[in-house]
Amino acid sequence: MESANVATPFCDLTPDIVMDSVEALGFECDGRLLALNSYENRVWQVGIENEQPIIAKFYRPNRWSNAAIEEEHAFAWELAHHELPVIAPLVIQGRTLHQPHNHRLALYTRHGGHAPEFTDKGTLESLGRLMGRIHAVSSTGAFSHRPRLGPELWGQNSIDFLLATDWIPAHLYQAFESITRDLMTEIRQIWTKASDANAIRLHGDCHAGNILCRDEHVHFVDFDDCCMGPAIQDLWMWLSGDHRERSLQLSTLVHAYEDFCPFNRGEIRLIEALRTLRMIHYQAWLARRWDDPAFQKSFSWFGEDRHWERFMEQLREQLHEIHQPPLVLEPK
Repeated sequence: MESANVATPFCDLTPDIVMDSVEALGFECDGRLLALNSYENRVWQVGIENEQPIIAKFYRPNRWSNAAIEEEHAFAWELAHHELPVIAPLVIQGRTLHQPHNHRLALYTRHGGHAPEFTDKGTLESLGRLMGRIHAVSSTGAFSHRPRLGPELWGQNSIDFLLATDWIPAHLYQAFESITRDLMTEIRQIWTKASDANAIRLHGDCHAGNILCRDEHVHFVDFDDCCMGPAIQDLWMWLSGDHRERSLQLSTLVHAYEDFCPFNRGEIRLIEALRTLRMIHYQAWLARRWDDPAFQKSFSWFGEDRHWERFMEQLREQLHEIHQPPLVLEPK
């Protein structure tokens, strides 16, 4: 049975519990613990006697069902079996998900590395080919227990939550309500026009921090947000710069991607819609997790008026961006 304390679900996850949980799965800890940068879950590097350290991931209670977590694990293993560079959880006693001390736990081998340099053409070509290979596998099946990415899940649900709570400052409330309504109208129209986009299984949160590079090797980590959605979701976060620069970067990615998997060019128009949905979803995520002390410590600026004033400016910029022509692919 998981911790019933919704506000502070990890309050009982002491270093002793972390080590006892790992040792319950057959490892001998040497006492070295390093808390890694994670907010939604709790992730530790755990020292093991006479062996390499391992990574212990404790899932936030009441977020995903066991079936959803096991589906995440099965997806990672499916990709690994196709010799794709993903970090899948260890299989121990025939299972990947464990609950030795009232916290759901998965263990991983440790892989170090640094974020990729997305402005390097060779790096983009390599990542494009890898994601093409990943999607060639992921498009052959579907999730049953994971969410489907779309305007309502990431957008409207998040907006409704923020408007129903006290997070939006009073002097910005009507403006926030108005601009998010305009944005959602545009996003829904874009989504409808791109309705031919096939939903496939995605990593879902493929930002720089979830890609580890070392010695010309790349590994994709943290499939915690895997979902069904358009393929472009796993590509657009690698783009930066002005319209021309992003078009060139996307062209490099797509041409390499298509060596292994077809790409639906109609999805390009979804990029700014997806960016906007992610921005709104992120604010609601912080608000929903605020009672967790780790969030109050790390995001102390979240409740300040100036934060919401800056966010309003970002939303206005996004409304402008959504009206701009989509990125253009260069000839191969």
